[in-house]
Amino acid sequence: MKKLFLAASIAGVLLFNSCSTVPLTGRSRFDLVSNDQVLPMAFQAYSTFLTENKTTVLPASNAQALKVKTIGSRLITAVKSYMNSNNYGNLIADYQWEVNVVQNNEKNAWCMPGGKIVVYTGILPVTQDDAGLATVMGHEIAHAIAGHSAERMSQEMVAQGVGAAAGVALSKNPKTQSIFNTLYGVGTPVAMLKFSRNQELEADRLGLIFMAMAGFNPQSATSFWNRMSAASAGAQKPAEFLSTHPSDATRIAQIQKYLPEAQQYYKK
Repeated sequence: MKKLFLAASIAGVLLFNSCSTVPLTGRSRFDLVSNDQVLPMAFQAYSTFLTENKTTVLPASNAQALKVKTIGSRLITAVKSYMNSNNYGNLIADYQWEVNVVQNNEKNAWCMPGGKIVVYTGILPVTQDDAGLATVMGHEIAHAIAGHSAERMSQEMVAQGVGAAAGVALSKNPKTQSIFNTLYGVGTPVAMLKFSRNQELEADRLGLIFMAMAGFNPQSATSFWNRMSAASAGAQKPAEFLSTHPSDATRIAQIQKYLPEAQQYYKK
């Protein structure tokens, strides 16, 4: 009983000392890993991904790549402005922003910690216009800003009994490296960051605000998600309670609730 109490006490102290706040939403998140630990792993994984997919990475002169990079630049400027003006600048001080477009039919896009972004051409027919693309990219950037990756990694480390020490490179630990690779789909043809349903909705909320600040009407987000729902209509998807993503209906309904807040940030 004493050992159980001691373990619970240690866990409680660890939880208390490993919490931080998500910018803008104010949600308390569990963080065992710092940017100093996770960013080098993300940068290396991104570099490896680009090397392994170098034949399908579109050159900057490509029209699709130019469009994505231009919209990405506007979003990044908006995010920097928000973070710096709200005393969160330290959270992105070590970010090395980069946007690339990969020729791939997957309807996919992602942003690793540190601002490393990839958009797949397969999603462009669904985004259709600049606002649709800003919806997707704003959502993915929001995952990074909210620290969802570090949060998920921290949760997995606790579940697997893996500790973390300040200043220690997580990549040197085979267990933490394995957790990172699993979360990011490292080693698979298409990287797919795995987030919870609550994190997805939080990224929707933040993404709407970021796209609004970048000059894109957040009301366009519902149109995109309706198109995305229609494009995925023929695919087999698990029931919402079995999926890490909210159902299309839940997501669209929640976005409608977020719109009044996001609209306050919108300037044409």
